Amino acid sequence: MSETEVEALVADADERVAAIFVGLRALVRRLVPDAVEEPDPSARLLGFSFQPGTYKGLIVGIAPHGAHVNLMFAKGAELVDVDASGLLEGTGKRARHVKLRDVAEVDRPELAALIEEAARRTPRDAEGGSSA
Repeated sequence: MSETEVEALVADADERVAAIFVGLRALVRRLVPDAVEEPDPSARLLGFSFQPGTYKGLIVGIAPHGAHVNLMFAKGAELVDVDASGLLEGTGKRARHVKLRDVAEVDRPELAALIEEAARRTPRDAEGGSSA
């Protein structure tokens, strides 16, 4: 993965969206330092995974949009029970997302707690073992 690939994901984004993206990336890297970054230019997504190249090991993805950035939780439906603040949106069988419209939202403790819990619940090995 090259830094150029990551930068290309927000190359045409406005300053606010780019700042949110950069802030989320730094937050995930700090909270889950052993996760592997996987940029997907065709999907305009930066994924963080314990098992690169698989959905099973995907923890979160950061996707910039025109007016906001989605922090996508691959197994977000499993996190609804710990989302007391109601940050998670969506109705899919597995995934949920948090929509961020301001860079200050990156610093919400509830967001960090969701990322940490998602990482804790995501298998780190090919056999599906827990990180706990």
